[in-house]
Amino acid sequence: MSITIQEAIKKNILILDGAMGTMLQRYNFSEEDFRGERFKDFPHPLKGNNDLLSITQPQAIRDVHAAYYEAGADIVETNTFSGTTIGMADYFLEELVYELNYESAKIAREVADEYTAKNPEKPRFVAGSIGPTNRTASMSPDVNDPGYRAVTFDDLRIAYKEQVEALMDGGCDLLLVETIFDTLNAKAALFAIEEVKDERNIDIPIMVSGTITDASGRTLSGQTVEAFLISVSHIPLLSVGFNCALGADLLKPYLKTLAQHTSFNVSAHPNAGLPNAFGQYDETPEQTQAFIKEYLDDNLINIIGGCCGTTPDHIRLIAEVAKDYKPRVAPVFA
Repeated sequence: MSITIQEAIKKNILILDGAMGTMLQRYNFSEEDFRGERFKDFPHPLKGNNDLLSITQPQAIRDVHAAYYEAGADIVETNTFSGTTIGMADYFLEELVYELNYESAKIAREVADEYTAKNPEKPRFVAGSIGPTNRTASMSPDVNDPGYRAVTFDDLRIAYKEQVEALMDGGCDLLLVETIFDTLNAKAALFAIEEVKDERNIDIPIMVSGTITDASGRTLSGQTVEAFLISVSHIPLLSVGFNCALGADLLKPYLKTLAQHTSFNVSAHPNAGLPNAFGQYDETPEQTQAFIKEYLDDNLINIIGGCCGTTPDHIRLIAEVAKDYKPRVAPVFA
C-alpha cells in the first residue's frame, strides 16, 4: 500500500526540489529550441517561456526532475509556475494553458513513479506549482490611480481553476500555491482549489508559501508574517511557509515567527542567498547547508528545499543534513 504525503511528513522532514529556472538556464535554449517543431511559425517570440518547454523540450524537464529526485528530493514541483491564462497572455498562448499544466504534471508524475518503484520505502511526490501571476489584486499598478486594479478576484479564480484542474488531471499528489506576494491572489487560488475539490468530491493536500520581500518582514502587499498566516489559515493546509526573495539566513527570523504561531506543518525553500550584480546566485551548497542546519537545530521546519539559484547539489547537501533530524513538532494552541 502506498504511503501518503500526510503519513510521510510525520516520519521525516520532507525534501522539496530546488530551482527549475536555474537548471533550465544551463541549457542555453535558443528561440528555436523554445518553439520546437510545433511552434516554429508562431507569430510572437517565445524565448523565456519556461513552462512551454514541457511541450517543446520535455526531455530537459524530465532530466531536471530526475536530477532532484537523485539528489534526495521527496517532492518535485511541476514546471508550471506561470501556467495560467494571465501568465501566458504575455506570450499569446492562453489557449495552451490546460495542455501545459497537464503535460508538466504528467512528466513529473512519470519520473516520480520511476523513483518510487526503485525504492518504495522512499515514495516520491509531485507538487503542482501555482505561481502568483504577474498582476496584483490588492494594489494598483498605477501610482496616480490607487483605486485601479489590473485584475479582479474573479479573473484570478477562473484562471487558477483551469490550472488546478489540469494539474490534478495530470497526476499531482498535492498543490503548492507559492511565491505569494499578494495574499488576495493566493486566496483566489485557494478558492479555486476548494471549488474543484467540491465539484469532484475529492481532497488534495495544499501547501501555501508566501514571500517576504525585504528586511521589513512584510509581503509586497504589506502583510506581516502573522497577518499572512491569519489570511490563509481558514483552509486546512498541509503546510504553510516562505520561499524566494531571501536566502536562508535572512529568512530565518520570519520562519521562526511563523513556526511559533501555527499548528500547520512549516515549509521553506529559500534562494541561494541574494543575487549578485549580474543576477547570479553565489551561495554554495555548503553555505546553504550550514544555514539550513540552523533551521533544523531550532526545530523550525517539516519541508525544506530551495528556490532561485539552488541546484541538485544544494538539495543533496540539504537532504544529507536533514536526515539526522526529526520533523518539527507544532505548538498546541488552546
